[in-house]
Amino acid sequence: MIKIELTENQGLLLNEVLDRVLSDLRMEIADTDSPFYKDKLRERKEELIAIMALLKP
Repeated sequence: MIKIELTENQGLLLNEVLDRVLSDLRMEIADTDSPFYKDKLRERKEELIAIMALLKP
């Protein structure tokens, strides 16, 4: 397990960056034809959602 401490502003910025990455990932999933690659992208999306949930107070 990795633990980090962030200021409130850093946490907000990190959440904003992750939200953008998640948005891009959703578009990439929609544009991908390979079922294997699509599954890997969906797994990554779920991990990002879990990380974002940890950032919320």
